[in-house]
Amino acid sequence: MDYNIAESAWVQIFAFLRSQKGLHTKDEQKVRVFVEGVWYTLRTGCQWRLIPKIYGHWRALHQRYTQWSHKGIWEALMGYVSEIDHQDVMLDSTITRAHACASGYEKNGNTASALGRSKGGLSTKIHALVDALGNPIKFTLTPGQQHDITQAEVLLKDIQGANILADKAYYSIKLITMMESQSCTAVIPSKKNSKHPREIDLHIYKERHLIENFFSKIKHFRRVFSRFDKTIANYLGFINFAGALIWMR
Repeated sequence: MDYNIAESAWVQIFAFLRSQKGLHTKDEQKVRVFVEGVWYTLRTGCQWRLIPKIYGHWRALHQRYTQWSHKGIWEALMGYVSEIDHQDVMLDSTITRAHACASGYEKNGNTASALGRSKGGLSTKIHALVDALGNPIKFTLTPGQQHDITQAEVLLKDIQGANILADKAYYSIKLITMMESQSCTAVIPSKKNSKHPREIDLHIYKERHLIENFFSKIKHFRRVFSRFDKTIANYLGFINFAGALIWMR
């Protein structure tokens, strides 16, 4: 069997998985085939039912992936392989279209599933925080129509002493005050109608393109580019796994 995950990356992944309790990782070969199956689904965007049989029965793969997603394994994996440069951090969001099969999980509307409905159809917004090199630190999900700034405090909660780069959508006196209370420097331009425009270091602000570059990278993974998963946990699982793979390149 030919593997798609690089050997150097697999060494890190398996070392992490062995440190986790209750994952049944004694047989490295079987674990690798499972993770390769998840990689295949993530990269190609295929339905679980259509995954090649070399990865095992699709239902068993899906159930195991779901269990790991709800346990936070994929998020923890990204944290394990990360070497974050905290000098600068950037936050922004991107919208992904959701297929109709992603809806219907919540009986009381789509908000709890991070699905928004507009004239363009169903969508989810991925809010991301990346480091000075454009590598991912943290993600949150909201319905597609929700404003970017609503997730800023959640993403920046543990950030101390960094330059925080963001566009005008994040301009808020309350948010900037919070950043300063964490010994951070807000590199956020004022809105055009601001009575007292802020002066920012434009040389530092130019680096904000790195988060746009990151969104371009992560959308090469088709299971992220378009949402097919009903639950937040499963969709975030794919996003975090993609983030981990980007870290290990």
